[in-house]
Amino acid sequence: MADIARGAVPSPNIWNTPHLYELENRAADPDGVLADAMRAIRPWKGADVLDVGCGTGYHLPFFAEEAERVIGVEPHAGLAAAAARRTRGLPGVTVRVGAAQALPLPDASVDVAHARWAYFFGPGCEPGLAELGRVVRRGGAIFIIDNDATRSTFGRWFRRSLPKYDPEAVERFWTRHGFSREPLTIRWSFRKRDDLAAVLGIEFPPDLAEVYLREQDGRENPLEVDYAVNLWWRCP
Repeated sequence: MADIARGAVPSPNIWNTPHLYELENRAADPDGVLADAMRAIRPWKGADVLDVGCGTGYHLPFFAEEAERVIGVEPHAGLAAAAARRTRGLPGVTVRVGAAQALPLPDASVDVAHARWAYFFGPGCEPGLAELGRVVRRGGAIFIIDNDATRSTFGRWFRRSLPKYDPEAVERFWTRHGFSREPLTIRWSFRKRDDLAAVLGIEFPPDLAEVYLREQDGRENPLEVDYAVNLWWRCP
């Protein structure tokens, strides 16, 4: 097993099946809704950007198109190595192994921090939030992208798979830590049914994944899934 940074919380979908998580990344938000919303709050052109929990580095080239410098931090050494291979040759992009609660970066060293569906973030992640507050410069922004379980097809699926999940408690947590919420609706858009089935299989228990797949088969656009998210953000 690859080395794991101390204190990391496992992310079983990407840690165990990165090739399938790649399908999910390609399917998510083809319209760029999340990027547009983040840019409206704090653009990163010419900035130093940190991607926390960068996985195989899927989003690093995107940020590198405009940023001056991009740092990916990933606790799973095998995934970090894949991210480094992906970005080899891109100027200004580096990848480091580290956990969210012990970021391998100096104080006030980045302008924008981004964490997308990182398992560590949520109630109980105060050490990681403190680290983000430490490394993000004044005038910068922290972006956390998380599921909104209160609406959309995916939100309903998510809530059914985690009946003890409390969206109101999650919202209180982020508000208490000074974050604002931008509710957004993105979509999954798959090329073929097998890809959708594979991604459902890494996100949900097998019985529910099969139920959701059959549900999609009955829709007019079976390869499209409406997906509600919250963009939590704070400007230090």
